Amino acid sequence: MDAKAKYHLGIEIDRLTNSILNCISGDSFPTDVHVLSKSDLKHINKKNAWLFNWAAENKLSDRQIYKLTIRNNPEIIQGLASISDFNDHYYLHLIESAPFNLGRNKLYEGVPGNLFAFACKISWDKGYQGFISFRSKTKLIQHYEMTLGATHVGEHNMVIFPHEALKLIKKYFPT
Repeated sequence: MDAKAKYHLGIEIDRLTNSILNCISGDSFPTDVHVLSKSDLKHINKKNAWLFNWAAENKLSDRQIYKLTIRNNPEIIQGLASISDFNDHYYLHLIESAPFNLGRNKLYEGVPGNLFAFACKISWDKGYQGFISFRSKTKLIQHYEMTLGATHVGEHNMVIFPHEALKLIKKYFPT
C-alpha cells in the first residue's frame, strides 16, 4: 500500500450520540479510545468481515490507528480510525465501524460520529483548535456537511473547523 494513498471516506454517520447506543435496548454506553495494539490486529481482517486491510494501514509510519471500545470492555473493538498529525491539523485517512455495527441489524450506533469527535479532540488537545481534514466520497459530501458540520473546500476535500469541532468534542467528551 502506498503511504501517500488518500482514501475517500465512505462511512455514513448513523447518529450523533454522546457515546454509543445499543440498537436493541436503547442503552447508552460510555466509550474509550486507545491506540490499536499488534495483538488487536489478529481478529481485524477480511476473514472476520472487516472491509479494510488494517494490518497494512498499521504498518504505515505516518499514521496512528485508534480503536473505539465500550468503557471497561477493551477487548471488543467497536470501530477504528487511521489518523495522521500534519503539524497544524489532523488528517483522517480511514474510519470503519466493526462488522457487527453495520447495516440494518447493527448492534451499536454512534460509532462513526464518536471517531470523528475523537479526531477533533486530539487536534484540540494538540493545540490545532480541533481542525481535521479528510476526503469524502462524492455522494457523502452533503451528508458530512449536514451531520458533522464539515465544510467542503473543493474536490473531495472536507474540513471540520474549530466551531463545529468543539460541538462534536463537547457531545462525546464533555469533561
